[in-house]
Amino acid sequence: MTGATAYIVSDLLRIRAEQEPDGVAMIVEGHGAMTFAEWERRSALVAYGLTRRGVAPGDRIGLLFGSRDWIDYAVAFCGVLKAGAVAVPLSDRLAPAETRYMLEHCAATAVLHGRDLGAPPGGRWTATPADLETGSEAATAEARVRPGDLAQILYTSGTTGRPKGVGASHANLAYGCVTRPNRRRFAHSRHLLHAFPIGTNAGQTMLLNALDARPAVLTPARFTPGRFARLIETYRPGTVFMVPSMAIELLNAGLHERHDMSSVLLLGSAAAALPPALSERLSAAFPNATLTNYYTSTEAAPAQTIMIYDRERPTALGRPAFGGGLRVTDEAGDPLPAGEVGEIWMRSPTAPRSYYGDDAAGAQAFRNGWVRMGDLGRLDADGYLYLVDRESDVVKTGAFKVSTLQVEAALYEHPGVGEAAVFGVPHPVLGTVLAAAIVPRSEAISAAEVREFLRDRVAGHELPERVIVVDDLPRNRSGKVIKRELPALLGDSRLHTEGD
Repeated sequence: MTGATAYIVSDLLRIRAEQEPDGVAMIVEGHGAMTFAEWERRSALVAYGLTRRGVAPGDRIGLLFGSRDWIDYAVAFCGVLKAGAVAVPLSDRLAPAETRYMLEHCAATAVLHGRDLGAPPGGRWTATPADLETGSEAATAEARVRPGDLAQILYTSGTTGRPKGVGASHANLAYGCVTRPNRRRFAHSRHLLHAFPIGTNAGQTMLLNALDARPAVLTPARFTPGRFARLIETYRPGTVFMVPSMAIELLNAGLHERHDMSSVLLLGSAAAALPPALSERLSAAFPNATLTNYYTSTEAAPAQTIMIYDRERPTALGRPAFGGGLRVTDEAGDPLPAGEVGEIWMRSPTAPRSYYGDDAAGAQAFRNGWVRMGDLGRLDADGYLYLVDRESDVVKTGAFKVSTLQVEAALYEHPGVGEAAVFGVPHPVLGTVLAAAIVPRSEAISAAEVREFLRDRVAGHELPERVIVVDDLPRNRSGKVIKRELPALLGDSRLHTEGD
């Protein structure tokens, strides 16, 4: 039985704690583990502590935690929802000004935070989960909550502008979750390993997996390629989730050659599309794994496409999963035939999300259950989705519109390229031309060599005019490259450009 509309999030925890009180829900490397019974008990105490401090149903509560605090964060999240309040997940990677903006935007009543994190400024009362768990072992009954009530406000990562608060109801978060033990997801695994940060949609998906899926959810206190590889070898997880930037670090360090990766049967990638060359490297590094790419957004979830890597369709992102919808439209919103490039829209299979406190932006992004993804793509005759680029990243050079993703995919075919990002820079005649930032895998690589490599792989108007070699690429907390910061790198004297 699925919980498309029947469950609120705290139902999932209560049922799991009744079924498997001693089952391990979550493990944080070096910082302990938590059973379902403990999760249920502690979150009930947090809910009681919140109500004693005057928190009412619908109040927004900020949750500021780092990756080593995943256990306390999970307790706080469920405690907030049991009190009938709305959880606002925040990352410790945010700048203070970003945290302050988000808390002010949603008018948060209070902030719960990690033990080693200072309380954010702003005049709100703050506490750790432990502060709220003291004083009573007999928590009162939970607040009355309905599936349609707002449960979470998650702020987008802001690669192109100021973050927006995306509201999700209990029905949205609990969609597709199951309560029958024999129907739980990832049944091939005793452990599910990820390193997604708190405050991201991918991280929230892992939190729901801890409530709903078969394996115990395992995460490092801090991601490094070496730590991640050691966890795979030690715990032998059957399921592993990464973002492409993590996969690149792992592969470039050669850790798959020094650690046993044979336990991994499902390797999932999220947050950004995998270039085919990177997919091939991952397939070789994880010989027993089915490599799967997930495409969604904070606004669209749980709508998504899922694609098992297929050499016959190396750049495909799959077809709609779990009852969701997918279409590619023109600027007027009318569906386009197969093969034509247009705007990608997804339809949630359950109660859709919305922008909190921003009706104008919401009217542009959410229409009759459909969500505008902000990406350009096309569908083939079999309904498979192909991503062309972010709308904001497409470069118009002269009379041509160029997909930066397509040029990046060609760059990843170079054996010396570890990471690549393509972006537009001003040009006095063409308006804009392409530039590329390259992180080498190991040995030095020249800009001239890279351009020569590309000459027979991309069209003339797709060839970057400038190539720079850098130590790393600017990324947001979700691991996505912040392309608006790349043009500034061209003026850095430490960088190598063609002709140096």
